[in-house]
This record gives sequence, structure tokens and C-alpha cells, in this order.
Amino acid sequence: MVTNPKDLESLQSEITSLAKRQGDLEDVVLEVMERRESAQERATELADRAEAVEAKVTDATTRRDTAVQDIDAETGTVRKEREVVAGAVPADLLKLYEKIREQQGGVGAAKLYQRRCEGCRLELNITEVNDVRAAAADSVVRCENCRRILVRTPESGL
Repeated sequence: MVTNPKDLESLQSEITSLAKRQGDLEDVVLEVMERRESAQERATELADRAEAVEAKVTDATTRRDTAVQDIDAETGTVRKEREVVAGAVPADLLKLYEKIREQQGGVGAAKLYQRRCEGCRLELNITEVNDVRAAAADSVVRCENCRRILVRTPESGL
């Protein structure tokens, strides 16, 4: 029990100040709780996105691995086919082909299609076309631009 009016006034002032301070702290706590809730929502959203990205990565990795296996299998088949075909090609022609292939980044022969070398994609001029036309069917004809062996077909435009 307080008997002194000054003490009473001081206590009332302190109670008012503490009540205001408590209100301010409750406001801060509410703001922190709102931020926490927002951060948790964002964390959940990001976790879901990360999970979706992981699923895409897993799917892409699986597809890549399958494609690599398919390519490896096809490479083995093509190598075997190449060995069979290379065995039927005269040794001097095969040697020329391998030399050109090495110089031209893996392509030693190109199809002549509608008077265009499919190796360098340039159209042969009329003189070159006449030379190819006049060449014997079993002779080796080369592109004047890229020096690849030209493979003549019915679509060559001769």
C-alpha cells in the first residue's frame, strides 16, 4: 500500500510506461512472426522449386545416359560396317581417303548432289562438271575446292 501521493503518481507513470513498452514489444513480436511466416513460405516455395529442378536434372541425366548408350551401340555397328566396306575398297584408294579424311576433319569423301559438293557446299563450275561427266565411272574424281573425293550418284546432276 502506497500512502505518499508522489510515490503513487510515480508508480502510475511507470505502469503507463511499462504498458506502452509492452505494446511496442508485442508489435515487434507480431512483425517478427509475420516475417518468419513469410520466410517459411518462401523457403517451402524454394524447396519445391529445387525438388522440381532435381527431378529435371535426374530426367535429363537418364535421357543423356540412354542416348550415350544408343550412340555407343550405333558406333559399334557402324565401325563393323565400315570395316566390311573398307575391306572391299582398293588399298591405294583407302589410303587416299584416310589422308583426305584426316586433313578435312573426318570427312574424306562427299556426295556430288545437283552439281554441288556436299563436303564444302560449293557448286562446281561448268568446266568441273564437264570433267566429272567425262571421267570414267571407276575413276577417282575430287572436288577442286575442298579436295574431297566426289561420290557420283544419279542425283549428281551430270
